[in-house]
Amino acid sequence: MNLFDVYPLYEIEPVRGRGCYVYDHKGVEYLDFYGGHAVISIGHSHPHYIQRITRQIQKLGFYSNSIINSLQKELADKLGKISNCNEYQLFLVNSGAEANENAIKLASFHNGRKKIISFKKSFHGRTSAACNVTDDPKIKSEINKTFEVGFCDLNDLAEVEKLLSTKEYAGVILEGIQGIGGIHLPETPFLLGLQQLCRQTDTLLILDEIQSGYGRSGKFFAFQYHEGVKPDIITMAKGMGNGFPIGGVLIRPDIKPKHGMLGTTFGGNHLACAAALAVLEVMEEDQLIPNAALAGDYLMSELSALPEVKEVRGRGLMIGAEFENPIADLRKQLVFKEKVFTGSSADPYVLRLLPPLSIQINQIDQLIEKMRSVLRSVSDKTPGYRPISRVS
Repeated sequence: MNLFDVYPLYEIEPVRGRGCYVYDHKGVEYLDFYGGHAVISIGHSHPHYIQRITRQIQKLGFYSNSIINSLQKELADKLGKISNCNEYQLFLVNSGAEANENAIKLASFHNGRKKIISFKKSFHGRTSAACNVTDDPKIKSEINKTFEVGFCDLNDLAEVEKLLSTKEYAGVILEGIQGIGGIHLPETPFLLGLQQLCRQTDTLLILDEIQSGYGRSGKFFAFQYHEGVKPDIITMAKGMGNGFPIGGVLIRPDIKPKHGMLGTTFGGNHLACAAALAVLEVMEEDQLIPNAALAGDYLMSELSALPEVKEVRGRGLMIGAEFENPIADLRKQLVFKEKVFTGSSADPYVLRLLPPLSIQINQIDQLIEKMRSVLRSVSDKTPGYRPISRVS
């Protein structure tokens, strides 16, 4: 049987990892500044993470949500405390796309409407409703387009207000920091104004923190940089399980549940909860959120000093470096020559950096030196490389 060939692959196969490094079958070491799409939060193969999952699988790996699973309540309590969102309700799922599906469904349950507002350059997943609210026509089939979506410019409140004034929209969904779109940040006045408009029109405000959450921004959730913002629904996944599939939906307390309104077979299973608890325990013990803030500030400063970099955007360890030229060759040379994993985005000029939250200053220095080496090599081979600027 052949695999369904939908992924463009680098000819590299990591077979083990430790901390901020992965290793191929020959033992070649790669510095990981991408974390498998921002999934690796506490580092590869953290001893406590391994022990927590191992102990659980030796007892019970899975049973369905038809019985009591006290690990779910333990996770909810720990998550509420560390995130400072204890007043919310938690619904556990398996992935970010599934979290967004349920968030959109809840918004429609709440007010009976079926239109959604999203934003240009957004990404919310590849399943049915999540795909429809993603700004990428290439990944949508006709069956995804089952409800109307208004795509607005990020930080354009007037554009959103015009749509919300119709009172036809179930919810507004936006990322805490746009990731795949090229690392773009919502502004505080915009978020506060958006929240007010949502409340005035009984429209639910959904913050997609799937990539920007779980400490990556230097706060537990990226929206927490904006004082006074309290979303109606928050979605999360990626760093939540450090590689084990798990996602979650945080739901404001006045949205009342009913038996059967949401459901999942695997969501919140015993192993997933053990993985998620291990992540929170390590984050707390190793002070990874403060480290993300400090290391991120240092990394952004060092990137800004590179003459080839046009702009650096982001918070914490969710960073986009926009170059004067497309970054495809830079990424290839970084991974094949310098043995460093980095990420791309929908913008061909933006290099995305999403390392484990445990990244250290000396590892950032290694990255910067390797980037300098590659950029010198590209410049030497390409006369006039630096002056060729992208056309705005």
